[in-house]
Amino acid sequence: MDRGPASAIGWLFDQQQGAPDRLIPRWLFLRALGGIYFSAFFSFAFQIRGLIGPAGILPASHYLQAIEQSLGHWQRVWYAPTLLWFSSGPVMLSALCWAGMVASLLLVLNLWPRGMLVICFVCFLSFVSAAQDFSGYQSDGMLLEAGFIAIFFAPPGFRPRLGHLHPASRASLFLLQWEWFRIYFESGAVKLLSGDPEWRHFTAMDEYYQNGPLPTWVGWYVQHLPHWFHAGTVYATLALELCLVCMLFLPRRWRIACFFIVTPWQAGVILTANYTFLNYLVLAMGLLLLDDRFLLSVMPEKWKVRLTAGISRPETSPTPELRTWKESSGPYWRLLTFSASTVMLTWIFYVTTAELVWMFAKLPLPASPVSALEPFRIANRYGLFAVMTRGRYEIEFQGSADGQTWVAYPFRYKPQELNEPPRIYAPYQPRFDWNLWFASLGSWREYPIVPNTEVLLLSNDKDVLTLFADNPFSQGPPHQVRAVLWQYWFTTMSEKRATGRWWRRQLLGLYAPTLERGPDGNIKVVEWPTVEPKE
Repeated sequence: MDRGPASAIGWLFDQQQGAPDRLIPRWLFLRALGGIYFSAFFSFAFQIRGLIGPAGILPASHYLQAIEQSLGHWQRVWYAPTLLWFSSGPVMLSALCWAGMVASLLLVLNLWPRGMLVICFVCFLSFVSAAQDFSGYQSDGMLLEAGFIAIFFAPPGFRPRLGHLHPASRASLFLLQWEWFRIYFESGAVKLLSGDPEWRHFTAMDEYYQNGPLPTWVGWYVQHLPHWFHAGTVYATLALELCLVCMLFLPRRWRIACFFIVTPWQAGVILTANYTFLNYLVLAMGLLLLDDRFLLSVMPEKWKVRLTAGISRPETSPTPELRTWKESSGPYWRLLTFSASTVMLTWIFYVTTAELVWMFAKLPLPASPVSALEPFRIANRYGLFAVMTRGRYEIEFQGSADGQTWVAYPFRYKPQELNEPPRIYAPYQPRFDWNLWFASLGSWREYPIVPNTEVLLLSNDKDVLTLFADNPFSQGPPHQVRAVLWQYWFTTMSEKRATGRWWRRQLLGLYAPTLERGPDGNIKVVEWPTVEPKE
């Protein structure tokens, strides 16, 4: 008998009534998500102390102390949900990195996927909530949103294999697809809503490969293709983001066709620009456009036999003690998890839908559910490349022992040496180098990471120096430190053939104050900057 709304809610949120044809895409997506989480924690492990450690550029302890002084006990935890409230010292920072890396590897190995997803989410949220300027990226929100929904999407159990007895709930599957759709569609919408003439005049891609945060050598070659190619990619970008991704809502054959359109597109972006794990995550979510029937039809026969055997193989039986506990508390536990899933997934859908609607019209929808979820970054608004950067500017830190001869601190990932090709290293995310690209487009007063770095370089701070490729003042700290601004351009084909250089550059002037540490240990300004902020 049809029970109306109750039956519909069960069909949407109950795993017992979940989507039975998405076992293999779910298995593949969760393995990919584990790899993406690992890349995030792995990159944190080498940078976290220099970024937000006690002697870092933006110490988490100072930030959390400021929150504590202005908010109540529970308010502060909600405003900044992070385990660093217990401790923000080097041991805790390292422990979170290692816990995240271990959990993400176990997720890749399909060991207790739900538990590992919870650990990954909590550890990553702990960093994002306390990293301040170093975590203001849309990619962080994308991973937190996908990672949180995946907790409800994953099968239960310690070794669930394909989890055929617990297919993914339709609501969790849809919300992951909904996030994938919004990343594209909202990015396309902001390109038009921003009023940026470069998108309207089809010139947005003419210098895109040169001016992005961290270019690649493949992008150098693509940059030199004729204008008609770049104009065509503008048209293709808008068509893909605003129209083609709507194939998600069409019948099966259209969704599969959409997968084969967006997958090579994302591969091209990965090769031509280093956007950390962002494109890998979007690529992984695209797997959810497929189903078991299609994947089995294209797999080698030996894989197909193993997978079909995995689908029909019984899951590991619980121990007698666990079986007794499940029999006694199972109905209550199932009701609790079902209720939590229903509330949270409905909440996320409302927030993300409201934010999408508000992009086009300020309707009087309730805003309190939106603001309540905001600190957790699990229901976000996206919008990539709303306005294109019209030049490439690079901040360079320099030190001097006498105030006359200046030596540059070499970066690990940013363009600096003219004869070094820009590399491909995504999904690794060098957050310091990445943030300096944003800082180069504004004023040093808006980006305290620049003067803070200068101060720490005056004392040869070992944690901050790990963010650079080398320390040119290993024998003793410099007497003065400054930050200068360069403008960079890709060389032409003929220039590269003649000189072997990938870049040419021009010095624009002093970006931030030149600092000096006096004999008494106090820091003073020697020279004020001369460069105006770029737009």
